[in-house]
Amino acid sequence: MQEINIIKFIKKVFANKNFATSFLTSLLSFALIALLGFGLAWHNRAKIFGYFAKEYLRETQNQNSNNENGPQAVTERILEKETIFSQEHFVVDAVKKTNPAVVSIIISKEVPKYETYIDPNQQQNPFGDMFPGFYFNIPQYRQNGTEKKQVGGGSGFFVSADGLIVTNKHVVDQKDVEYTVFTNDGKKHTAKVTARDPILDIALIKIEGTGFPYLSLGNSDKLEIGQNVIAIGNALGEYRNTVSVGVVSGLARSITASTGAGSAEILDHVIQTDAAINPGNSGGPLLDLSGKVIGVNVAIAQGSQNIGFALPINSVKSAIESVKSTGKIIRPYLGIRYVSVNVEMKEKNNLTVDYGVLVKGGANVNELAVIPGSPADKAGIVENDIVLEVDGVKLDDKTSLASMIRQKSVGQIIKLKVLSKGVEKTVPVTLEVAKDS
Repeated sequence: MQEINIIKFIKKVFANKNFATSFLTSLLSFALIALLGFGLAWHNRAKIFGYFAKEYLRETQNQNSNNENGPQAVTERILEKETIFSQEHFVVDAVKKTNPAVVSIIISKEVPKYETYIDPNQQQNPFGDMFPGFYFNIPQYRQNGTEKKQVGGGSGFFVSADGLIVTNKHVVDQKDVEYTVFTNDGKKHTAKVTARDPILDIALIKIEGTGFPYLSLGNSDKLEIGQNVIAIGNALGEYRNTVSVGVVSGLARSITASTGAGSAEILDHVIQTDAAINPGNSGGPLLDLSGKVIGVNVAIAQGSQNIGFALPINSVKSAIESVKSTGKIIRPYLGIRYVSVNVEMKEKNNLTVDYGVLVKGGANVNELAVIPGSPADKAGIVENDIVLEVDGVKLDDKTSLASMIRQKSVGQIIKLKVLSKGVEKTVPVTLEVAKDS
């Protein structure tokens, strides 16, 4: 009977509109204050943590003041407790998350197999008349079929669950070889080259299957010098999924990279890092501490210690999306070989400008300054011309010709300011699809 009266009393109270309004207003105000307090606490979490850590350290040191090793032991315990906030924790977590999506690429080829034999009719006396009659059989060599051997290796990483893998073009540039992918679980897969980028040192290969773990792509435009990075790859073509850690030691570098097969290419706006990148790491990911790809490892500086380079992932994204949608990499191209002009080059070659790019052939006779039939050739650009601007943007140490062309579309008409035989002129050029090399 008493419970019924209590229920009637509660209903009567909430039937009063003034009371209900006041109650709800108070409840909302309390919730708002609590939310605001939580937000301030979260915003200042580092300071709050630091304060309590210092207080804990001070209190514990006082408690152990009579202990000879008290302060040192306490400090060690504090540092141990702070491990979850350390760089080591982030690195370990990122590696655990990304390692399954990094692969090793093995290159195999049928090579001649030789054997030795003795031909009794092939006797020689190397001492001549000094020791007459001193004859012996010389071993001979002959081919006895072929055998499959590993002739190279590299790295790559999944960018989709259906087996699409990003690597370097120079890793998979051979046509008469077999490419095998080893995933982190030790399984072996036959790979086929889907596309080679005609502009960047990038290629995409594919293996059969579904449900593969793949990496998320970050934003390389927001990188800062000193930022921690992680490199994973098939170091020396032998040590799969090797992890190295370092920092971004430079941005927007321009380098001339050799493939080791006698050819070279200019790579601009690459990321410099001191994370150890060895032969075999080519094509592997450069990661930030959240595990996102911010670069593709591409080259090392010969004779240096801990100077490696990676292609920024933002310059690779369009190639990945192009392959996903069309099955090939579609890039616009101009069709010239060039070297950048700077103050030193101006003085050395008596040029009239200290910026732009000089159209110039390579060291080999087949490395022409202007590719025949290319957009540049059709527009009348010739060797020793200097391209100064693209669509009004000056080409200098901050803006490269390659990066400007990558931002354009196939079929787009661009306007080049060209210095030709001492005369500046504006040349319209219609960009075409770069041919897959």
